[in-house]
Amino acid sequence: MDALPNLSKYEADLKRLVERGHELQNSARYSFRDADEFLKAARECMGDQADDFVESLPNFVGTYQSWYSETKALIQQLLPGRLDDFVSYYEVPKSRRELDYESYRIADSLIGLQRRHANIGPRSAIPRLDQQVAILESVEKRFESSLFDIRQLVQADVFDSELDSAKGLVKSGFYRAAGAVAGVVMEKHLQEVCSSHHVTTGRKAKTISNMNEALKNANAIDIPQWRRNQYLGDLRNRCCHAKDREPTKQEVDDLVGGVEQLAKTLF
Repeated sequence: MDALPNLSKYEADLKRLVERGHELQNSARYSFRDADEFLKAARECMGDQADDFVESLPNFVGTYQSWYSETKALIQQLLPGRLDDFVSYYEVPKSRRELDYESYRIADSLIGLQRRHANIGPRSAIPRLDQQVAILESVEKRFESSLFDIRQLVQADVFDSELDSAKGLVKSGFYRAAGAVAGVVMEKHLQEVCSSHHVTTGRKAKTISNMNEALKNANAIDIPQWRRNQYLGDLRNRCCHAKDREPTKQEVDDLVGGVEQLAKTLF
């Protein structure tokens, strides 16, 4: 299967978000620090183009949220191990008792929160933004590395094709076969999720059941997700193993649809 469509999309999204991150860094420095000093430095570097450059900078408060949401989703896909760090620079700590430089977050800057007497305000968020952009740039470096395994980038395309095959089997009345194909997709995806979260089952054989249990025990999934996975695993077993009765069309539809949703929402 051709991996280029998915790969090219990630490359384009990553490049665009890195560029926008740099623009937001400049916008924050211009808006939250000394605007005159920023413009002076820009003129020294860019000459007559400096004024146009400053004029083209995005409004930080109006632009950051969409950049954050897109970048968070991309990091969740490509570098999940750094997702918590990325989010922590934006979200206000639940344990915060007072507003100081250490506890100030980007979310505070978006509402203009400050303590004038302590010289704490939106400019205090700039180092946090710098760290977020650095994490995004590390994704870019990993993406470009020859050691990067692109399997995770194209698995959605592969799974879509296999699930399309399962849907075709359902239409033709081959319910057991359709359930078996969907079960294989679910098993492969849970393996990828375990790998991404560095979760091991402690057993040589990786089954849907023990992978689901391991992910729950590692707090990689919540109880409702664990129950949904358990239900899908039961349907898969009904399709793959001889039981008292044949699986119904509704059960197989539930299995195929559930696995399709799982592959698109659990990473």
